[in-house]
Amino acid sequence: MKGLRFERIGKNRYYVVFHMGNSYVPVSDETLEELKAQSLLPVERFLDFLIDRVGYSSYLKEQIRAELKASGDPVTQITVLQGAIREL
Repeated sequence: MKGLRFERIGKNRYYVVFHMGNSYVPVSDETLEELKAQSLLPVERFLDFLIDRVGYSSYLKEQIRAELKASGDPVTQITVLQGAIREL
């Protein structure tokens, strides 16, 4: 699946992963709470925050940016992510 998205996996005890196209990384509970707390930031600032927290290596940061660029509409993609993170 193309694009960036969060997914909650599991039943009683769940965990969250962040998908970047066909790749994904786990998101810690601490990072998830930080992202939720910052989810009302303007799009550009939230993107920087997201990349800083989820992209813990230069490779992941580039993967996030590349997938965002491939999505065609980065502002809409980040806005959707901001809404999704608040619902996790």
